Amino acid sequence: MSSFIETTQNGHILEIRVNRPEKHNALSPEMYSDIAKAYGELSRNPDLRVALLHAEGKHFTSGVELDKFAPIFGNGKGFEIGEGEIDPFGLQGPRHSKPVVMALQGNCFTWGVEILLNTEVRVAAEDTRFAMLEVKRGIFPCGGATLRLPQQMGWGHAQRYLLTGDYWYADLALRTGLVQEVVPAGHQLAKAREIAEQIAKAAPLGVQNVLKSTRNAWNEGEAEAAKHLFKDLLPVMQSEDAAEGIRSFIERRDAVFQGR
Repeated sequence: MSSFIETTQNGHILEIRVNRPEKHNALSPEMYSDIAKAYGELSRNPDLRVALLHAEGKHFTSGVELDKFAPIFGNGKGFEIGEGEIDPFGLQGPRHSKPVVMALQGNCFTWGVEILLNTEVRVAAEDTRFAMLEVKRGIFPCGGATLRLPQQMGWGHAQRYLLTGDYWYADLALRTGLVQEVVPAGHQLAKAREIAEQIAKAAPLGVQNVLKSTRNAWNEGEAEAAKHLFKDLLPVMQSEDAAEGIRSFIERRDAVFQGR
């Protein structure tokens, strides 16, 4: 069976395209596994610095193929991660070590919201509509929304939509920080790619340690994360990229980083 996931490397960017528009990009277990493989490749490949996640068609996703996921949701163990895979929901095993930029349009339901919550930068078309529909289907979200949506959207807003299954829209997502950019429909991918290209040009070790440090502060608290700050900074300051950053500053030119 086709996974309906396509990956392309463009320079230092790994583009991950969900391509099942005739089914509104409904997620199957095979698709989940192939996205997990792509996240694994992002973290392992030293030539990759950032991922761009987007979907073909009018909608990012209508949700999951619930009949196929029901046995997985009901096994008591959750998603199973294969060799070389990284859970794109960030719930089991190590999380991706490099940033993911996401472009959204149309309907972004259930797993679309939950994978969004485990990405770094999100760009939405102004026609994007969000929903967590699980309570209307007799279950509750198991891809991270109950853990992260209250943190990232605010307690009241998250409860409002998690408990009802109602829709919310790009303007509210922007106001609450759930997305960082809202653009006219059709422009979301270009804007997301522009941001991914900016990240790809930055110093890879710096970028990866920004992600590591901010996650530590989010998960462990500021005081605990502060204990690791200068210990993690030292090898970055001793890197070739740090030397290149200083030279380029003195020479008033753009730096060219090699990730070492």
